[in-house]
Amino acid sequence: MRISGDKLHEECGVFGIASSPGSSLDPTYETFTGLFSLQHRGQESCGIAVNDAGVISCHKNLGLVMEVFNAPMLQKLKGNSAIGHVRYSTTGNASVENAQPVAVTHSKGNLAIAHNGNLVNAGELRREIENQGGIFHSSNDSEIIAYVIVRERLAAGAIELAVERAMHQIRGAYSMLVMSPRKLIAARDPNGFRPLSIGMLDNHYIFASETCAIDAVGGVFLREVMPGEIAVVEDDVLRSIDTGLRAEKSFCAFEFIYFARPDSVLEGISVDHARQEMGRSLARESGVEADIVIAVPDSGISAAIGYAKESGIPYGVGLIKNRYIGRTFIQPSQGQRERAVRLKLNPLGANVKDKRVIMIDDSIVRGTTSARIVSALREAGAKEVHMRISSPPFLHPCYFGTDVPDSSALIAHNHTVEETSELIGADSLEYLSNSALLRVLRDAGCSVCDACFSGKYPVKPPVETEKNIFEQRIVRMV
Repeated sequence: MRISGDKLHEECGVFGIASSPGSSLDPTYETFTGLFSLQHRGQESCGIAVNDAGVISCHKNLGLVMEVFNAPMLQKLKGNSAIGHVRYSTTGNASVENAQPVAVTHSKGNLAIAHNGNLVNAGELRREIENQGGIFHSSNDSEIIAYVIVRERLAAGAIELAVERAMHQIRGAYSMLVMSPRKLIAARDPNGFRPLSIGMLDNHYIFASETCAIDAVGGVFLREVMPGEIAVVEDDVLRSIDTGLRAEKSFCAFEFIYFARPDSVLEGISVDHARQEMGRSLARESGVEADIVIAVPDSGISAAIGYAKESGIPYGVGLIKNRYIGRTFIQPSQGQRERAVRLKLNPLGANVKDKRVIMIDDSIVRGTTSARIVSALREAGAKEVHMRISSPPFLHPCYFGTDVPDSSALIAHNHTVEETSELIGADSLEYLSNSALLRVLRDAGCSVCDACFSGKYPVKPPVETEKNIFEQRIVRMV
């Protein structure tokens, strides 16, 4: 696993839509729009696969949605149904081969798959397939899932039956879309680690990682794909298949803390509301006298507003975010890396000078960026800087699609809160307690996976060498 800068990343987002022949709807353009609204979930690569009367075509590449797709390319991708994907790499390195969707042709036809999450038995399945003569072109889990589905499809009478049989073999986190010549299928793992919603646009069904993507295309949110469910769209009719897979609901807590857009609704809960409640809980647990509450934009804003409301301390803008600095900004030296933080986040001196500042952020991973922001606030004249984090400290790696790195890279795993506060240069530092986080989400009706905080994994983690052996092999070949 790897981490970019000092922020965590979700592996990806998916979007799909099924229309009818003769419909005025353009599935390719709608998918492009949906992916654009899910760009926050993945900025390394993206792709769209379309189904035109049974022929599946796919275009994907490294880069942002607006970089990979232009008007001429979108016009070439004609069809009645489409699925799309935006990606960060957690399992698998950043390469065109690892971009999705994965499109394959087999003896009974063809299919395309887009997947969000990580399998814990990916290494085991890959070795099994390779020993049977299978050849892989990538190092991501999605190609493994495609192989298992195709293997089952050869003996199954329908693609949805093949998907169901595959789900009984794969373990871990997966919210996936599968497009065949006649059907669009959505499936979610029995733990429900990752989000997957169902919407409708002009009597056509939509699947998306977040409701904000359904909103973006003008659709109406209907419901979520349930854990262990297969949802099949054929001829504009939606039907559900219960796979019989049962597990404790373990929705990723960090979707609420950071990953999802605040205008999305997950598990029936407004993300913005959940973050404000986390901020309120943080204020009750770790209040401190101050003059202003500020946020590290954008993910800290909702929690900071909640903190300010609960504490009675005014909320203000203390950091200005440069929204035009790309993820590929070159930072070859330490000095330039420090300068890049100022390019991305610059203190608003007029609001923080001579003030006791409470700075709210969603998390601390390694602490390097936090230290630079604290230093920048002091240079801008802040009298005190108290850092408050709207999540518990990261102590354990994640195996379900989040790039929480090995424990050795986590500052909270190696240092006490007091030591971390000193390392980042803050006057004080406090995290939201895990009990408060669980209370906020469970009171809202959501059972979550908090393994990165508690170390209690709902699915047995893989042996690390098993998980990474094929990635290391492909990396050496590049």
